[in-house]
Amino acid sequence: MAGGCFWGTEHYLKQIRGVVSTEVGYANGDGENPSYEQVYTDTTGFVECVKVVYDPEMLSLERLVEIFFHSIDPLSLNRQGNDVGTRYRTGIYYVDEGDRAAIEGKYREVESRVGAPIVVELEPLANFYSAEEYHQDYLDKNPSGYCHLPAFLFEYARKA
Repeated sequence: MAGGCFWGTEHYLKQIRGVVSTEVGYANGDGENPSYEQVYTDTTGFVECVKVVYDPEMLSLERLVEIFFHSIDPLSLNRQGNDVGTRYRTGIYYVDEGDRAAIEGKYREVESRVGAPIVVELEPLANFYSAEEYHQDYLDKNPSGYCHLPAFLFEYARKA
């Protein structure tokens, strides 16, 4: 899931009951094993994203996607908050083709609610490379670190 800067997106998603683990990284770009410095140039095609492992007994994919949409502006192309660039685009990149229909259903619900086509990518995961260790669990390690998400969203995710 890509929701802008991966520090805040990861912190948000890991609050959700049923999320087993998260890992920040770079997805769906050109090349292999990019560094943050390379992705930051916006020339690699990679997006900052969060790999999410969840327990389907506790959390449905539909509910996970619904909660994810609360953290993004689905009409903002290549920008979330103050973060601008293709690396901050929003998207959901799936690994199981069978999940696509459920995700598309949530996309249609959001489009109906906002009254316009959304710009959130929905694509198969082409590749994923783990980000450098200092990016993992960044806001746990740096509680006053930069985050594009308002603090109330973390409480929303915990209660969702």
